Amino acid sequence: MNVRLHVNIDHVATIRQARGTQYPDPVWAAALVELAGAHGITIHLREDRRHIQDRDLQLLRQTVRSVLNLEMAATPEMVNIALEMHPDIVTLVPEKREERTTEGGLDLSLPKLGDIVSRLQKSDIRVSLFIEPTLSVIQAASKLDAKIVELHTGEYCEARGIKVGDELARLSECASQADALGMQVAAGHGLDYGNVRAVVQIPEVKELNIGHAIIARSIMVGLDRAVTDMLALLER
Repeated sequence: MNVRLHVNIDHVATIRQARGTQYPDPVWAAALVELAGAHGITIHLREDRRHIQDRDLQLLRQTVRSVLNLEMAATPEMVNIALEMHPDIVTLVPEKREERTTEGGLDLSLPKLGDIVSRLQKSDIRVSLFIEPTLSVIQAASKLDAKIVELHTGEYCEARGIKVGDELARLSECASQADALGMQVAAGHGLDYGNVRAVVQIPEVKELNIGHAIIARSIMVGLDRAVTDMLALLER
């Protein structure tokens, strides 16, 4: 079975916000991504609203026909928004105002994180935890009763030489452990057309969240082609 591809469309909104225009519209982009065959749409509603806006989330919840995955910080404001908008998945991620992009996995010792996971899941929202690929963190995620873990692939994507194999082995070991503990395994961050196929070969990985590489490629070849090119690489 092919790995499911969820396309992060944040950077469509980044371009829009750079000029304060009404275009390009991430809602339109999401429709094109789905038509191209992607299995889901991912967006990150940041506290500073640097790209995706509340209006985008509202319209996407009405129009997305596949799976809507909302990445967000574990804060009261964001939890209330998620409970109101009811995305299919909430991925809890760390967030710092000064970072250009998410820099690492979520700190699972955050106060009340278990309560947040429980509140969302009681509202029939699947919760994913964006985590570092270490066995101790996998164990901690299991104790929080999360249904999904998304393994942070940033170190793998930045590795060179022999370290690439080391990082792949670490991802594979953690994916196997998460699967054994009953959690669905996703992966994401920094994945592109050159490094994704090795991650696809990890049998427990069922879903990938990829954004920057696809949106960047779409500037050159169009969004439809960029998505279908990535889907072709996900064939096991």
